[in-house]
Amino acid sequence: MLTGFDDYPVHQTPVPVAMPATSDRNAYGRYWFGAAHRGGRFMVEAAFGRYPNLGVADAHLSISVGDVQHAFHVSGIAPADPVVTEVGPFRLRVVEPMRRLVIEIADNDTGISADLEWRARVGALEEDHTVMHDGVGRVMVDMARFLQFGTWAGRVTVDGETTELAHEDVVGVRDRSWGVRPVGTQPAGRPARQLPNAWLWAPVHFADECRTLGYFQKPGGEIWRGDGFVIPVLDPVPQITGHDQATRTEPLGDRLTFAPGTRRITRAEFDVRLPDGSTQTLELEPLRHIMMKGLGYTSADWGHGVWKGDTVTGRESWKLDEADPRDPTAQHLHHVVKARIGGREGVGVLEQIIFGPHTQYGFHDVLDGAAEAE
Repeated sequence: MLTGFDDYPVHQTPVPVAMPATSDRNAYGRYWFGAAHRGGRFMVEAAFGRYPNLGVADAHLSISVGDVQHAFHVSGIAPADPVVTEVGPFRLRVVEPMRRLVIEIADNDTGISADLEWRARVGALEEDHTVMHDGVGRVMVDMARFLQFGTWAGRVTVDGETTELAHEDVVGVRDRSWGVRPVGTQPAGRPARQLPNAWLWAPVHFADECRTLGYFQKPGGEIWRGDGFVIPVLDPVPQITGHDQATRTEPLGDRLTFAPGTRRITRAEFDVRLPDGSTQTLELEPLRHIMMKGLGYTSADWGHGVWKGDTVTGRESWKLDEADPRDPTAQHLHHVVKARIGGREGVGVLEQIIFGPHTQYGFHDVLDGAAEAE
């Protein structure tokens, strides 16, 4: 199964590039993109995934604007050539690797179309390699990932109404990951044994730097797999930011405020330690949120890697203020946030996933919400 890239010396295994190096059914390659209007007027997110051992590719685009969220979904046959990043009316083009990418959704029967350009603001940063087990001895996640900050221009049209994006007004972050993680309908077997973890992640743009921090928390507040980076904004923008050019930071803890009766964050403060031992506090004020089920996460109908047919498209829409706060599919959220460190102000994204009895936040059940204000 030869493809054009087999003419380049890029191989890591003695098989053609199109053949996965692992027989694990959960092998995947994925792009995720986020776009946030600086004033919180809208959020747009998109993703493309390829699952070579399942023969499936899927893509999603979702927009949160006004009081609603709309989502476009498509699933189909994975192209044999991994360089072909398209499925149905969705097409992703890597115009210049790690500098400029384009997402296009042609007119289709869902009423959602798009034409978007990503432009890098800093060089791509390789994150630490991730390996996670399921508590009974199986490898659940074994993946590589890089992240990158940038800006967006273009348009998203829903039912004839167009939202315009401009590089000066819309910031973004993206990641590209590959390896193994649960995708598709999982086979039967011994159930996994895991504590319900919380996950918090905050990539933020400032005038002269971009910052990211993220970590898991066990019930009670213990942080694990925490990391963070300060990435300089340089001119010209490099293709890659090495770890010798970025400053690593250590997340120390947080103080979160939630909307009464829910787990939706309304304010966040994160303490981090710098290499010189000093500490800083990153303050975040959410302006708008988007539910990640619009990109297939926790979705019963549009989960990643699920076979639906040769080419199948779908559309969903939700009223944001009508989401059930105890709905498991409404717990994975992204917020566009105002950010502050001391006197410096920025804008970015806050990701939250909080399941289980996290007493550090006052939660004692799987999905109970914050106490009502007195």
